[in-house]
Amino acid sequence: MPNLRDIKNRIQAVKNTGKITKAMKMVAAAKLRKAQDAMMRVRPYSNKMRSILTGLSSGVERELHPLLAVRPRRTVEVIVMTGDKGLCGAFNANIIKEASKFVNGLTSEGFTVSLTTIGRKASDYFRRRHIKTRKSWTGLSGKIVYTNAQKVAREVIDAYAAEDIDEVFLVYNEFKSVMMQNVTKVKLLPIEPFEEDGENRAMVTGDFIFEPSEKEILNRLLPKNIEIQIYRALLESQAAEEAARMTAMENATKNTNELVEKLTLQYNKARQAAITTELMDIVGGAEAIKQ
Repeated sequence: MPNLRDIKNRIQAVKNTGKITKAMKMVAAAKLRKAQDAMMRVRPYSNKMRSILTGLSSGVERELHPLLAVRPRRTVEVIVMTGDKGLCGAFNANIIKEASKFVNGLTSEGFTVSLTTIGRKASDYFRRRHIKTRKSWTGLSGKIVYTNAQKVAREVIDAYAAEDIDEVFLVYNEFKSVMMQNVTKVKLLPIEPFEEDGENRAMVTGDFIFEPSEKEILNRLLPKNIEIQIYRALLESQAAEEAARMTAMENATKNTNELVEKLTLQYNKARQAAITTELMDIVGGAEAIKQ
């Protein structure tokens, strides 16, 4: 049985860990509120932008703009979006698992896969496995600004326009609730024609009068749409990461409290056993003197 000092030191160490995890939970909760507010403001704009451009692209010649061009699928770009830090449960592992499965599926079908990673966890994962990435972005977590999305979008747009890649997919964690984050795979390029039926289709399809010209409108809006979709994904991922971290730190704090209770019980038992042993020695010594 360990001595009392060792148990006491371990209790104090666990308590200190609990203080750290509790503080991290509070910090994550504060960051989550900020990230969630930004995400909720961008979501409607992002959805409407995608819907309108999908409808517009259905009524124009696809050769009118490079981002509408549909080519035979040879090289597929996969953008994997993770966090820079850990201590957020299975947040990063779930994205990497889904992205690896998707990449392996494309490779097995004979396609060439081009990887872009956003976040240190994805970058480290693929580097350790000697999988080459076309571009890696780190240091964006907690510092999501629109210019970050513009830089990523520009890299993707230039590669697609130069026909270095033929399709672009984005894999990230979509924020559903504090307890749930959903790994989502979105096709960014090429923008596909509108497929839905009914009222939604009627709102965004049909004959349009373009002012200024179709080409000028598409030149302005199509790159903007890619930027907005990436920016929305960055915000979704940031909110999902902070939610996962808050939940993980809450569970860790509960575990430290339970461990402190078990160690305290062990400490009390050890102390009681030590006192009993000392009493037995005293009683034994007293009996020996009497004899």
